[in-house]
Amino acid sequence: MPLSPARVEELKKRADSDQDIDYSDIPELDEAFFKNAKLVEPSPKEQITMRIDADVLEWFKARGKGYQTRMNAVLKAYVLAQSR
Repeated sequence: MPLSPARVEELKKRADSDQDIDYSDIPELDEAFFKNAKLVEPSPKEQITMRIDADVLEWFKARGKGYQTRMNAVLKAYVLAQSR
């Protein structure tokens, strides 16, 4: 989503430095967090050619950047649902 020059100026005025950011609602990441943390790497993707109905493709594209990732997520959810 493009930002207007006025919006950019507004955002610049909000915080002059990281010291101005309120972190009070964000828990600090301590040793317990990292002890239980698990690395999750994205699964490798395979490039394919696929025929998609034009209206389906346009629906996903209309939702902006990352439409192919969203299409993959929908297909993955379907596969997981069918596997149960």
